Amino acid sequence: MSLAEDRLAELGLAVPEVAKPVAAYVPAVVSGDLVFTSGQLPMRNGELMVTGKVGGEVSAEEATECAQQCALNAIAAVKSMIGDLDRVAQVVKVVAFVASTPDFTGQPGVANGASELFGKVFGDAGVHARSAVGVPVLPLDAPVEVEIVVRMAE
Repeated sequence: MSLAEDRLAELGLAVPEVAKPVAAYVPAVVSGDLVFTSGQLPMRNGELMVTGKVGGEVSAEEATECAQQCALNAIAAVKSMIGDLDRVAQVVKVVAFVASTPDFTGQPGVANGASELFGKVFGDAGVHARSAVGVPVLPLDAPVEVEIVVRMAE
């Protein structure tokens, strides 16, 4: 087990199975020393954790938990490409999409569910640039979707 997976275990978490794509794409691709993940939904055991809009049917707290699950799923996609998570040299970029009501403005707080997990799991290598974007709807009526770019070491 890698140091990153040890840190996940300390948090009571584990790398899940790679989520099956819901359309015609792959969970991640490698280009040079970068791994690009597809958008990861808050799937747990093959099902969305919750559906709906943040600020409506979904609370900010629930959405933050969803963002963390999206991050776990992104970690799984990265691991499927590079094998050992200790090869993660840097989480370069995180983009969090939050399906929210028009009056909800807490997208950055929701995205922290993912960002804080990357920091806990990868330490300094988990510090990243980020965008948190409010959108009207996401696939399968998910409240959150997260994609990442990771730089890997040799």
